Amino acid sequence: MDIKKVVRVPAGHYIVAVSGGVDSMVLLDVLRDLPGVKLTVAHFDHGIRADSREDRRLVEHTAKQYKLPFVYAEGNLGQDVSEDQARKARYAFLRKVQKDLNLDGIITAHHHDDVLETATHNLLRGTGRKGMTSLKSIDGILRPLLAIPKQNLLAHAYANNITWREDSTNQNMQYRRNYIRHKLLPMLRERSPEKFDQLKQLIRRQSELNQAIDTSLHTILHAQPSTTTLKRNDVVALPHAVQRELIGEWLRNNGYRDFGSKHLERATVAVKTARPHTVMVLNKNARIEFDRQHARFVAS
Repeated sequence: MDIKKVVRVPAGHYIVAVSGGVDSMVLLDVLRDLPGVKLTVAHFDHGIRADSREDRRLVEHTAKQYKLPFVYAEGNLGQDVSEDQARKARYAFLRKVQKDLNLDGIITAHHHDDVLETATHNLLRGTGRKGMTSLKSIDGILRPLLAIPKQNLLAHAYANNITWREDSTNQNMQYRRNYIRHKLLPMLRERSPEKFDQLKQLIRRQSELNQAIDTSLHTILHAQPSTTTLKRNDVVALPHAVQRELIGEWLRNNGYRDFGSKHLERATVAVKTARPHTVMVLNKNARIEFDRQHARFVAS
């Protein structure tokens, strides 16, 4: 597979997230040759490893070689930080740079193997339907390598003499994602290839089903008074499972995404039963206000 013939990104100016690992270094090598695509290279040092500054030096040096702008930030998160905390800090940095520089989007190096790992990770966490297909290009984040297996990225790196650094924390089995990547999925692939293929097919089917469900939810939401306002009777008329999906999509559409299953259930029940002139506080920046006929999402 010639990755440079497969990867496509719309013309524009993007921030590309480069950690210094093989995936992102290959991504940077591929993107720099795409017509109409301008890049700003961004590196976030989580501050988890003592040698992480060497990652930044490699990325900065490569950006200079390619004559590309380079920005970075240091998180100083410490060794005990969770995967989720690290991810949130990284994306907060990337979105800030995108906003400050008025760029068209963010590009990350997630690839085909990451899709399976993320789906498995979220299944073990008790995810809903969205968690099985959460790794995709969405909300201004482009992931052009999602169809490309890791082995092809490695082959490209070796063939083009690309230098990268291995993150030692990727071998730490205390992180669930590393256990899935290095233990669980290889064991499943080796001991039960047919089950491994069934898992991949399940994820593909769920992706297709999610697209159909989302289309139906958007149709319902489009008929509402506004993007922030729901007719409560329209929600009550739906089966409870559909109500939950609708409220979840409504919240996400309004920029509120950090909620779990219990929180979503509370919001769904509130939309149906809350008394007029009451408020449900979601967090310090968001709430739902109720009158007799409507539920309104309010961002503060």
